[in-house]
Amino acid sequence: QVQLAESGGGLVQPGESLRLSCAASGGSLSFRYIAWFRQAPGKQRDLVAQISASGVTTYANSVKGRFTISRNNGKNTVYLDMNSLKSEDTGVYYCRASRGVDVNWGQGTQVTVSS
Repeated sequence: QVQLAESGGGLVQPGESLRLSCAASGGSLSFRYIAWFRQAPGKQRDLVAQISASGVTTYANSVKGRFTISRNNGKNTVYLDMNSLKSEDTGVYYCRASRGVDVNWGQGTQVTVSS
């Protein structure tokens, strides 16, 4: 069973940057599809970015050009680099690892963008 732990969230001002990390234990992320989701207060959990085992990436339209997802298989970690942050990026960010029917979620990390 893969356990995921997100970190790197915090309070930042609009226009600033953050790097989120999703570290795995109990299994390798190498052959798994990894995604970052975001859940704003009172809203559903939405897909932000995802990366395949081979490194192919996709992004939500709202974050294209500002966010970058990457993976370091040697460190068993996936990252989400977030630049030019906006107030609407506020929410709890979750990472999800999947391989077939095997799906694992982390506990989330809070990101607040406010002046």
